[in-house]
Amino acid sequence: MTEETAAMPTSTKLSVRDVVTVKLPAASAYLSVLRTATAGLAARLDFTLDEIEDLRIAVDEACAMLLAQAVPGTDLVCEFELTGEAMRISVSVLTVDGEVPSRDTFAWTVLSSLAGEVDAQVGADDRVTVTLQKRRGTAGAP
Repeated sequence: MTEETAAMPTSTKLSVRDVVTVKLPAASAYLSVLRTATAGLAARLDFTLDEIEDLRIAVDEACAMLLAQAVPGTDLVCEFELTGEAMRISVSVLTVDGEVPSRDTFAWTVLSSLAGEVDAQVGADDRVTVTLQKRRGTAGAP
């Protein structure tokens, strides 16, 4: 903190976002990197071991959904946003068809059960994003 920022009123100080972005080839061989990053970041927020494992599996499942429709040779981008009580994870990839994963599948049900809050959307250039949000202390809660 500099003398200038220390002297600023709290209301005018910029808040710092705690965000980690991982970009890797859209191939299943690289998913272990995301599972490891997920576990490390969840541990930083003091999630329980069960919650950490749920998040690891949820990230793997979200990626599997997206990789099935990824444009070959593109990158998978995963953004982890950490807050005091929760972790928001957005996984996105350029897709062939620009279709969000079906919410009426067993995979979506499992994902929702593991992560808590789940959403999917299509952005520019048929980039599909699956967003998960897990709050600490919600093990077993949808």
